[in-house]
Amino acid sequence: MLCENCGKRQATTHIKQTINGKTAEYHLCPECAAKLGMSGFNPFDMSDFWSSMFESHLPEVHKAKVCPSCDSTFDQIAKRGRLGCPDCYDTFREELLPSLRRMHGKTRHIGKVPKTAFEEVRDEYEVDKLKAELDEAVGREDYEQAAKLRDQIKLIEAKKEEQPNE
Repeated sequence: MLCENCGKRQATTHIKQTINGKTAEYHLCPECAAKLGMSGFNPFDMSDFWSSMFESHLPEVHKAKVCPSCDSTFDQIAKRGRLGCPDCYDTFREELLPSLRRMHGKTRHIGKVPKTAFEEVRDEYEVDKLKAELDEAVGREDYEQAAKLRDQIKLIEAKKEEQPNE
């Protein structure tokens, strides 16, 4: 099969792309594939996937915002498919939330917290867990258990307030 782009060389790169239910196939020679940025395709490279997830929710207003640490814009992040630095999470939080919600169903980590995690992260996770248990206890009208859970939450939060902010 000849390259669909130049029509001169043998097509060795075959790409199938589905967008909004419409599938398109491309058959390109190595030279045309390289010119179009489709050479060296790695099936395990997820940057195109992440890029497509972010670009579909890229409002014009957010393209001008810049991360103060790495100078990345949300437009660049969407094209690369990855954040520039850890501060990008805070800078582009609102822009990232819809994509994270779509990918994971939630926007907050609800799994296990590693033993090496900072104490404040573990405490925050523990408070969230205790609050969920408190809601369940109140729902069951188990007010004795609810009072114990409330007291545990207050202890953790009081400890957090006593710690100096860095």
